[in-house]
Amino acid sequence: MGWGETDGSNASRRTVLRRVGMIGGAAVVLAGCTSDGHASDDGDANDPDDTSRLELIHWWTAGGEEDALEALLDGFLEEHEEGVIEENPAPGGAGSALNAAVQSRLIDEEPPSTFQIWPGEALRPFTDSNVLAALDDIWSDDMREAYIDSVRELSQRNGVYVAVPVNIHRLNNLFYNVDIVEDVGVDPRSVDDPETLLEVFEAVADAGYTPLAHQTQDAWPTVQLWETVFLGQHGLETFQSFLDGDVDGLAEPVAESLSLIERYREHVSPDASSIAWDEANAQVITGDAAFTHQGDWAAGHYSSAELTYGEEWSHVAFPGTDGVYTMVLDSFVMPDPNPSPELTSAFLQYCGSVDAQRRFNQPKGSIPPRTDVPAEEFPPFLQDQMADFDASGDQLPTITHGSAIHPATKNQLEEAFASFLESWNVETTAERLLEIVGP
Repeated sequence: MGWGETDGSNASRRTVLRRVGMIGGAAVVLAGCTSDGHASDDGDANDPDDTSRLELIHWWTAGGEEDALEALLDGFLEEHEEGVIEENPAPGGAGSALNAAVQSRLIDEEPPSTFQIWPGEALRPFTDSNVLAALDDIWSDDMREAYIDSVRELSQRNGVYVAVPVNIHRLNNLFYNVDIVEDVGVDPRSVDDPETLLEVFEAVADAGYTPLAHQTQDAWPTVQLWETVFLGQHGLETFQSFLDGDVDGLAEPVAESLSLIERYREHVSPDASSIAWDEANAQVITGDAAFTHQGDWAAGHYSSAELTYGEEWSHVAFPGTDGVYTMVLDSFVMPDPNPSPELTSAFLQYCGSVDAQRRFNQPKGSIPPRTDVPAEEFPPFLQDQMADFDASGDQLPTITHGSAIHPATKNQLEEAFASFLESWNVETTAERLLEIVGP
């Protein structure tokens, strides 16, 4: 199947029932009332006993991400016809809505079967509260061999597996409109560092285009731009020191990167404060803006607009980060106690399989964390991302997307950047960032 395509035979058998969910949104129930384990119009979600119903809380409710989840669940139900899948979507707030919903359920001692979460530090509040089951038995020798060390480490707390990653997005991308950069006469592949990129922005502006499609309505796009610029300017060791809270000697590097972001500000979308990230990305599609920095979920929009990769749009690693793959991963976990332990275990085992990751990652626009999923089934862009991942010397977690830093610290950093977007005060913001992560 190509990117965004689904198995028509399975999709045609799928019936979706909607009702009010426990967390205030619509709940989607796939009842196993037919021979293929899918819902029928007259199915009752309350008929099966709890152990045969897998309740899944997630935030995938739009476009390719919704298609990806459907493909994943279809594949699971093909192998487990006895199962019933109940979706409780909790979108919004860059994961905060989901966390609030899950925590409320855990406090009420009504845990879901599983929920979507970034691995790494985002797991800490749950592991510190001892509410996640150990998954060492699910991590078979086959899985451990197929996942690289950096991904396995993010899936563990204190040496115990507690999460199963199903995909990897890359954060340190610089996407661009090919026609614009050719018209301006710049070659993104020749830009070696974030400072030189500013010179490219100036050339693009002189040619009458918006250099950088970006939004400042929310803080998170600027947080991820800053962490990528910081990495590109000052390297892995300095970036890791910031994550570790070892702030001695970091005042100047942090301020330098903030200062460059402030200078980038002169070249961002004129409507940056009133648009969403996908609206900014659309400016690259329409030929109004030359560049955007975003995770590779942005690439799906180019495909949806029927732009040809390599001819109308392309990308490079963000200047200064070549050889690094900054990872944004999604995973599933198993609350303990669990309302459907056998079915949840089976689902997590399936998520770690080649078949699941082949189905899920093509419409998601991400790459499989397993390194043995055949690349030839993926579109050219994702094949290039898979090759870059295999060739990368370092695979890093991210601040913005929860894997590199404790959720409470992440929230404080976002608040600091929200203030920065109002004041653009480099010195005050640098002091605040070091205060947040420091001892």
